Amino acid sequence: MELAGWIKDLTVWIIHWAQTPYGGLALFALAFCESSFFPIPPDALLIALCMANPPESFWYAVLSSLGSVLGGIFGYGIGRLGGRPLLERWVSAERIQLVQRHYQRWDVWAVAVAGFTPIPYKVFTISAGAFLLNFVRFIIASVLSRSARFFLVAGLFYFYGPTINQFILRYFNVLSIIFIALLILGFYFIKVSSKRAMRNS
Repeated sequence: MELAGWIKDLTVWIIHWAQTPYGGLALFALAFCESSFFPIPPDALLIALCMANPPESFWYAVLSSLGSVLGGIFGYGIGRLGGRPLLERWVSAERIQLVQRHYQRWDVWAVAVAGFTPIPYKVFTISAGAFLLNFVRFIIASVLSRSARFFLVAGLFYFYGPTINQFILRYFNVLSIIFIALLILGFYFIKVSSKRAMRNS
């Protein structure tokens, strides 16, 4: 309950930037930070900005995509330069070997799935660098998955803005709960799937 409340408060703080002249800049910065260390994805602010100004929705998608991919590159660099020693310090050798085998099997598909779904993208950007995934394929997977995610949201507001705005305003509380639940479930999925894979290895 405390975790959900903390996430909700942080999300509300993020959304308030849509009411300022710095909404676009804040969206870019949030997308960048979320790809390497920040816990809240940029979708909440992206939606708020698209609601306020539907004709600019695709521009906001560009800012989100660009910030996210650049942040992913930063996360990859963290993993490449220091991620492996950090993993070896905090994670067991068996789990490190398991994660490495997953990357050897799925390669950048793991990054692409995380980039499009609620699964925390930052976990995969840092580990991709730590396990030396091909950088070019990493960039391609990131650009395709993150752009698809953000432009899908932007397209809905651009073409169906008034209808979607009414729906969100009507069910805002419910949608907020769903957003927080998906965020928590994303981290929980990684934890559970890791434990299950270790038992089966």
